[in-house]
Amino acid sequence: MTPFCAVVDWGTTSFRLWVLCADGTVLAERTSHEGMLQAGSNGFQATLEAHLVALEVDAGVPVVICGMAGSRQGWREARYVETPVDVRAIVDCAVPVPAAGREIRILPGIAQRDPAEPEVLRGEETQLLGIIDALPADALVCLPGTHSKWIELVDGKVARFSTYLSGELYALLLNHSILRLAIDESARVSPQVPEFLDAVTTAIANPAQIANQLFSIRSSQLLGYSDRNGAAAALSGSVIGLELAGVMSRHGPLADVHLVAKGELAEPYKCALKAAGASVHLHDADTAVRKGLLFAASTFWPVEEGRQRRHAHPG
Repeated sequence: MTPFCAVVDWGTTSFRLWVLCADGTVLAERTSHEGMLQAGSNGFQATLEAHLVALEVDAGVPVVICGMAGSRQGWREARYVETPVDVRAIVDCAVPVPAAGREIRILPGIAQRDPAEPEVLRGEETQLLGIIDALPADALVCLPGTHSKWIELVDGKVARFSTYLSGELYALLLNHSILRLAIDESARVSPQVPEFLDAVTTAIANPAQIANQLFSIRSSQLLGYSDRNGAAAALSGSVIGLELAGVMSRHGPLADVHLVAKGELAEPYKCALKAAGASVHLHDADTAVRKGLLFAASTFWPVEEGRQRRHAHPG
């Protein structure tokens, strides 16, 4: 099968590359920890080409990139488009990377320029692009992660969105607070244990008491009411519950939520959302970002007459 394009989701600390056919079939993939922070030192072009060479991707195959490679500190800045906006507009605002030895486009993020609620997206908008045709015109979309994003669509456009530091907060509390003595760092969080949903519902009901709720994870274990696995579940549930309380305060009651997640994040968020009274529609995050990047590539380099376009080497 002939490669149509390579697509890259380039985060702050992660790098994910897929080689795709025109129909979206994945021919090859690479992942590494060479995110923006490391690639900034080693060189973005050198990092990308090393992965492409390892996969034997010809220089005529173009590349579409989303994420932090387009930030001010990245490879080439792709300036934010502003809300309200149809997410498809990010494709029109992509920036080329000159003198890269192949055709490369970097997609921009989205900014919410409101002094009361300043917000930015960079990377998550491409996941949204990948599922936009499956969403109703008015929808609430949750993209959990280190910095969880909640996007509100009105009449098919990104009207507003909000960010919650949930993943980072969990890691900080797990590794750098008194709770590190209560929790096994390698413990897997199971949303099925009672401590998880108890913590979710308690945090939603009384977010003002979250500092006390968090400390009770330690005291509960000291007094023999919970074990280390229960403590990990309680911490996760507390942080996610606090996030959901914030979302409901800003976006209103949770009814239908489109959850874009993968791996270990999908099930805890799904269970927490259901506990909050939401109907959950799950979308795979990796599939979503690939579809968004492929949509962009197909716009930049259309497939001609049902056949894959022959990519000419630039210059």
